[in-house]
Amino acid sequence: MKLSALLDGHDHHVLHGDPDVPVTATITFDAGQVTFGSLYVAVPGHEEGGPGGISRALERGAVAVLTEDGALPGSGADLGEVCVVRVADARAAASLVASRYYGDPGRAMDVVAVTGTNGKTSVSYMVESALRLAVGAKVGVIGTSGSRIGTERIPMPRSVLSTPESPDLHYLLGRMRDRDTSSVVLEATSMGLLQRRLDHVPVDIGVFTNLTQDHLDDHGTMEHYKNAKLGLFAGLCERAVVNADDPVSAEIMNLMPGAVTTYGVDSPKADYRASDLVVDAVGTRFTLHHDGRKYPAAIPIPGRFSVSNALATLATCHLLGHELPALVEALDRMPPTPGRLERFTTARGVCVIVDYAHSPDSLEKVLATIRGFATGAVTTVFGCGGDRDVTKRPLMGQIAGHHSDLCVLTSDNPRGEDPEAILDQIVPGLKSTGTPFHRVADRRAAISRALSASRRGDIVLVAGKGSEPHQIVGEHLIPFDDMTVVRELDAL
Repeated sequence: MKLSALLDGHDHHVLHGDPDVPVTATITFDAGQVTFGSLYVAVPGHEEGGPGGISRALERGAVAVLTEDGALPGSGADLGEVCVVRVADARAAASLVASRYYGDPGRAMDVVAVTGTNGKTSVSYMVESALRLAVGAKVGVIGTSGSRIGTERIPMPRSVLSTPESPDLHYLLGRMRDRDTSSVVLEATSMGLLQRRLDHVPVDIGVFTNLTQDHLDDHGTMEHYKNAKLGLFAGLCERAVVNADDPVSAEIMNLMPGAVTTYGVDSPKADYRASDLVVDAVGTRFTLHHDGRKYPAAIPIPGRFSVSNALATLATCHLLGHELPALVEALDRMPPTPGRLERFTTARGVCVIVDYAHSPDSLEKVLATIRGFATGAVTTVFGCGGDRDVTKRPLMGQIAGHHSDLCVLTSDNPRGEDPEAILDQIVPGLKSTGTPFHRVADRRAAISRALSASRRGDIVLVAGKGSEPHQIVGEHLIPFDDMTVVRELDAL
């Protein structure tokens, strides 16, 4: 497809070359992913490219470059037939270009985008499961655990982004469209929204789960963080499903009057409401209220927050046109979401729970749920991510200590920080509770220490990473999966 057609109607200025050059390969922000025929987008500050990656992209065969900088690399002669175009916002231009290049694939499917501090992955998995089990739909999922159509994984370069960059996102949507996928559910992170990765994705339903402290390293303040989330409901989606138990829902209703459906556990006027919750170790039973009718319901995940996620799922799938009784019946047959209250019982009779909880609110909810059904001691293995909000570290220590009989502090994803320095910042909050603890920076050794200290009937919570398949240490992604390590240690 010609570059001129991809940019048609978008403000741009040709600095060099012929804008009718055909783009025949990838559209990418990563100079290392360029092949002959690619369009390279020089996004300022991008770790794998940016303006400094233009020369490398040209060496690898890029036929066109989008840049915000008017300066050309080298002399005009060095550029040869390459077309260089200046745009005001490289990310905004990339979203448009990618959607056109892949044929605006989102319009061929129902698209659901889930945002919120906690629950994005769980709701995504639940929506996919509900549609598959209730109506036999083929559903695509894009998020923290990668991209798939049902159980079929879509191979992509290894990444830590829950919401892929716009060229990758439209590529994935195109693959799903070509496989006759009827619906797609994707995670819309605050940075994904702020960086315009979802621009030109036609979102049918935007789902809001909740807003609690997290990602202040990216946004600075809770107000900025909230506003990034609200971007989904400021013109990017047609309808919204929002958690009436969270005060941010009122702002979304003001942004989208007449287009909002509500759900809630504590809100008596919510469109989809739950009552009579009964929680045990294997799941939660409740009564669903909708449109004057009651439905007995159950979900094989313990916890009040799991009921909230189930309500979001039911409301979303019902809005997509599917029958509510079949959706309710499907809830009870859902498989567990990897890394979300995922359970394993060791040969010694210790229950191990792996969960993604990595914020104060999510850790509090998971531990409160576990305490609700625990009959033995509770040990929590956790840490905090490096190069992230440091203010939550002592708070998470306090929460873990308050709900646990023993804590084992360890590394999460230390990134560029010293793991021991991160633990130093968690310790004051933990010490304030008087709960005994160990410091074991090596995550595998920490899990082993927790298992060794537990007896039959005890519970070990391994929190923070869920189903992530790696640890981020420095700039390296090191293979590491919590549940895999638990099983390996149990087999020794």
